Amino acid sequence: MNKLNKIALVITFCMIHIFVFAQGENTNAQPVDFMRSEGKLYVVMAVVVTILLGLFIYLVSMDKKIKKLEKKN
Repeated sequence: MNKLNKIALVITFCMIHIFVFAQGENTNAQPVDFMRSEGKLYVVMAVVVTILLGLFIYLVSMDKKIKKLEKKN
């Protein structure tokens, strides 16, 4: 397992950890209940996941390009 895969796994597990604890009991949950009732919470989460996935794909492609340049030199 190369270094990039290990880093990606650590970041993924950290993000899962954050999302799991973000769903805990909240005494002031009115904005969350409003966004959940309107269905906007899922849109926000979809946008966040899409952005993070795009960044990850960009980093992987840049890593491949850099490795190809290093092999060339």
